[in-house]
Amino acid sequence: MPNYSGIWTRTQQMQAKAASNWPPLAPATVDYLVVAGGGSGGLYAGGGGAGGYLTSTGFSIGSSFTVTVGAGGPGDAGGSGIPGTPGSNSVFSSVTAIGGGAIGTNSGNGGSGGGGSNGSPGSGTSGQGNNGGTWSTDGATYAAAGGGGGAGAVGGNAGPSTGGGNGGNGLASSITGSSVTRGGGGGGGTQSGGGRVAGTGGSGGGGNGNVSSTATSGSANTGGGGGGTYGGNMGSGGSGVVILSYPSTSADLASIGGGLTYTKTTAGGNTIYTFTAGTGTVTV
Repeated sequence: MPNYSGIWTRTQQMQAKAASNWPPLAPATVDYLVVAGGGSGGLYAGGGGAGGYLTSTGFSIGSSFTVTVGAGGPGDAGGSGIPGTPGSNSVFSSVTAIGGGAIGTNSGNGGSGGGGSNGSPGSGTSGQGNNGGTWSTDGATYAAAGGGGGAGAVGGNAGPSTGGGNGGNGLASSITGSSVTRGGGGGGGTQSGGGRVAGTGGSGGGGNGNVSSTATSGSANTGGGGGGTYGGNMGSGGSGVVILSYPSTSADLASIGGGLTYTKTTAGGNTIYTFTAGTGTVTV
């Protein structure tokens, strides 16, 4: 199709004129998905909570707004004595997704709560995630930790015969044009013996727990929680993501702050910006 304007195809011009949007105007509203960074797993085995998960349509953006992509909570080597680190918040304009909690006994509350370990599980934030699962012990021969909460489900409880709780599952979104699940909780670790096994990470980037070796980290740009372990390296939380979508008949964004890493794609007649790291101001 010839491109008569240098930017817009003839079909796009006709569509924009029919929609009373020619010359094209900057977008007034966007659909968004904002996911915070996931919490790390715990050295004392609790699975990390997923980062807070927020999505909506028709959000008014004004002339400029801030975008911040939250980092996942860093894991740490076994023997360090650090029980876990919560994830960082992700921000889009006035929307803030809360970073995922670490294990229940250390900054366990968050977007989704960290799994319980030697105490109560962390609590999720209403509308953003779910609570972590409970731990289990006989007080003498074993202990097993709960899974981290996910965006779509509570973290699994540990058990005396099963071991560490599974991470809570995440939620699927098709904002990019295809369905992708994000916000899975990390699996809880367990002490060995009695046929017990560590919990698996929840769907949507949650990391698997471990018994005495290295747990799995949450997947990047999913906000997945890291897996917990009783003797190796805890899994780090996965970084978050901010995704914006608006009709391609609108003009492009005027400028994007240099501190932001992003990709621009199109799908289903929409322009989609996926911010994967950093912070900065976007001008419309």
